[in-house]
Amino acid sequence: MSKTLRSAIVIGAGTMGAQIAAHLANAGVAVHLLDVDAATAAAGWKRALALKPDPLFTPTHATMVRTGAIDEGDFGGADWIIEAIVERLEPKRALFERIDRQRGETTIVSSNTSGLPLASLVEGRTEDFARHFVGTHFFNPPRYMPLVEIIPVEATSADTVARVRHWLDVRLGRSVVVAKDSPNFIANHIGLHGLFTVLQAWETGPFDIDTIDALTGPVIGRPKSATFRTIDITGLDVATQVARNFVERTSDPELHRLFTVGPRIAGMLERQWIGEKAGQGFFKREKGPGGTSEILVLDPATWTYVPRVPVQRPVLDALRDQRGGAAGRIKALMLGTSAESAFTRATLGETLLYTARVWQHIARDIDDVDRAMRWGFGWELGPFEIIDAIGIQAFAAAMRDDGRLGEPALPNGLAGGRDTMRVPGSFRADPVELLVLAGARDRQQVVESNGAASVLDTGDGIFAVELHSKMNTIGGDTLAMLQAGIARAEREGVGLIVATQGQAFSAGANLMLVLMEAQDGEWESIDAMVRAFQRTVLSLRDAQVPVITAINGLTLGGATEMSLHASAVQAAAETYMGLVEVGVGLIPAGCGTKEMLWRASQQRPSKHADALPFVQKAFETMGFGVVSTSAPHARALGFLRHGDGISMHRTRLHADARELVQARAAGYVPGRAPTAIPVGGPDMRAALTLGVHLAHRAGRIGDHDATIGRKLAWVLAGGDVPHATEVTESYVLDLEREAFLSLCGEPKTQARIAHTLKTGKTLRN
Repeated sequence: MSKTLRSAIVIGAGTMGAQIAAHLANAGVAVHLLDVDAATAAAGWKRALALKPDPLFTPTHATMVRTGAIDEGDFGGADWIIEAIVERLEPKRALFERIDRQRGETTIVSSNTSGLPLASLVEGRTEDFARHFVGTHFFNPPRYMPLVEIIPVEATSADTVARVRHWLDVRLGRSVVVAKDSPNFIANHIGLHGLFTVLQAWETGPFDIDTIDALTGPVIGRPKSATFRTIDITGLDVATQVARNFVERTSDPELHRLFTVGPRIAGMLERQWIGEKAGQGFFKREKGPGGTSEILVLDPATWTYVPRVPVQRPVLDALRDQRGGAAGRIKALMLGTSAESAFTRATLGETLLYTARVWQHIARDIDDVDRAMRWGFGWELGPFEIIDAIGIQAFAAAMRDDGRLGEPALPNGLAGGRDTMRVPGSFRADPVELLVLAGARDRQQVVESNGAASVLDTGDGIFAVELHSKMNTIGGDTLAMLQAGIARAEREGVGLIVATQGQAFSAGANLMLVLMEAQDGEWESIDAMVRAFQRTVLSLRDAQVPVITAINGLTLGGATEMSLHASAVQAAAETYMGLVEVGVGLIPAGCGTKEMLWRASQQRPSKHADALPFVQKAFETMGFGVVSTSAPHARALGFLRHGDGISMHRTRLHADARELVQARAAGYVPGRAPTAIPVGGPDMRAALTLGVHLAHRAGRIGDHDATIGRKLAWVLAGGDVPHATEVTESYVLDLEREAFLSLCGEPKTQARIAHTLKTGKTLRN
C-alpha cells in the first residue's frame, strides 16, 4: 500500500472545500483549489482566509494552496481528488464522468457529500474509478472537528480505504469512522434524530429554551452550546434543509413525522430568524445602556426577545453533586421521576432506542456509532456507552413506564445474559497501542503519585509523569513528581515523558499560592517557591536521560517554561503556548525570561551583529503575552525548536513522544547551561523602555502594563550592568526572580491575580 500523499486537488471553493484545502496545506500537502472559473476559486479562498477561527495553522501555510478553474486541473497527476461542489446528484455525476477520463492510475477520488447516496455517484463510471472512489465526509470546520466518515461503495477496494484512512489519520490528524452508504451516514443520522426530538419537545412541552439548553448540555456530557445555541451557530435553515434531504431518502413514516417542523420552527423560518448569520435566532444580542451587550432569548408566545432568567431547578442542583461523571448524571436523570427526567426520556431516551434499532444499517459495529458521536458532535459518551451506563433492563423499564418502548430494540446484552450492549470495559475510543498513559494505569504501573501528578512506567525503560490536577496547575506537588520522575528514569530507565490525558497540558503555575503569600507579605516563601520552580525546570534540561514534554491544548506560563527546557518537545498540532505572566501582573520567572533572552542571542547571524531586533521580538512576545494559535505558530514564536516534533493527531501524541525518547536515548548527552549570555546594558534597556513609553502614550497598554514592561526590559538588558557584556545564567535567573518578587508586592498585580482566579479573565488595570 502506497501511503504517500504529496498533492491534492479540491474541487469546490465553498465553505467546506476551501477549508479542506486549508487543512491539507496545514499537513504540508500541495493543493490546487478549483472552481467553475479562476475568479470564483480565488474569491472562495479569500473568504476562507478571513474565517475565524483560522483554518490555517500559520499564514505561511497559505502558500501551499493555489487556485484555478476546473479546466486547469491536472487530474492525472494528483494523489487525491476531493469533490466538494454543490450538494446535488447530477452536477457531481457530471464532474466524476470528466475526472474518470483524466485521472491517473493510482489517483483516489472522494466526495465530501454529507448525505447523498454514494452508489449513485459512481453509476456508469469505469470499474477502475469505482475501485479508487470513496466518500470522505468532513465535519465543519475541518481543522477543528476531528471526525471524518469514510463511506466505501461496493466496488471500493480495501487498499483505497486503507490509503485514505492513513492520510486522514496520520497526515491530517482526523479521527476516522467507516460508515455504510445510508442516509446521512452515522453521526448526522443520529445527531439529527436527537436534535429534532428536542425541537419537537420544545414545540409541545413545558420547558423554555434556556431550560432545555441546561438539560441538553454538559449535564448529559454535551458541549456548552447544548441545543439552541448550537443551532444558532450552524443555522436553523441548514438544520432543516439537512432534515429535508434525509426525508427524501427514507420511507420511514416515523422519521417523516419527526422531521416535519412544528409551528414555532416554521414561524422562525418565515421570519428568517435562523441564527447568528441573520442577527437573531433562538437568541439575539442587543446593545444595552452604556454600550454593554446583552443576550436576549426568544419568547415564542409573543415572538419577542426577552431578558434571560437563570435556570434554577432542584434536579439540576442535585445532578451537580452526582457521582460518576456524565454517566452517573445521565443515569440519575433518565431513571428519575421529575418532569426533567420525563423530558430526558422523551428526547435522549427516544434517540437511544432509535440508535439501537438502526445501527446495523448505518455502521459496522456499535463502537463506531459511539466514536462517531464523540468525535462528530462532542458527546462525552456515545449512545451505547450511555445505555450501558444506565443498564439495559433499567433503561427499558423506564421507557416502558412512559409507554415509549415499542419493538425489542436492545437485544445484544439481553441475548447474552448481560445488562449491557457490550462486554463491560471492552470499548476504547482510540487504539490501545496509542493509549500510553491509560495503558500504564490499566497495567497498574503507577510507581509514585500525589494529588497533582503520578509517575508511570510505560514500558521499555520509558517513564512518564502524568499531570492530573485541575487545569494541571503547577505547584509543589507537581514539582515533586517531576523530580521523582527524573530520578526514576535516570536510575532505572532510558527516558521520561511529561504528559497529560486532559484537554489542556497546563494552565501554568498555581496562582492561588502566590497570591496568598503576597497578601501576607511572605516574600521569603515566594522566593523559595520561585527558586524551587527554577531548579526543577533546569533539571529537565540537565537530566542524564532525555526528558520530552508531550504538550497539547493550553500550555501557558510555567508549562511553557518547562517545555523550553525539556530535551525536546512533542506538541499536538492544536497547542496554544505562551508566556502569559504579564496578564496577571508578573513576568516569567521560571527560567522563561532567561531562556527567551538566550534564544534571541543565538539568532544573531554573528557575534557582533545587533541583538536588538531579536531581543525586541522576545520582549514583545512576553510583554504582550502572545499565545500561539497552533504548534507551527509556536515554532515561529520561538517556543519550539528545530528538533521538536508535531503530532497532527492528538491521540498519537504520547506514542510519538515515546518514539522521540527512543530515538534520543542511545548515546544521549545531557543539555548544558549557556556558558555566557550576552546582554545589551543601558542602551538595550533604553530602546526597550522607549517602546513601552510609546505604547503607553498610544493607549495600547495601561499604567500597570507599562510598569511590568519596564521590569521586563530591565531583566532582558542585564539589570544594572554598566554596558553591553556577557553574564551567567544564574545571574539572569536572579534578575527575573527579583523582578517577579517586586511585582508580587504591587497592589495592582495582586488585584490582577485575584481577578483571574475569580473570573478566568485578565484585568487590565
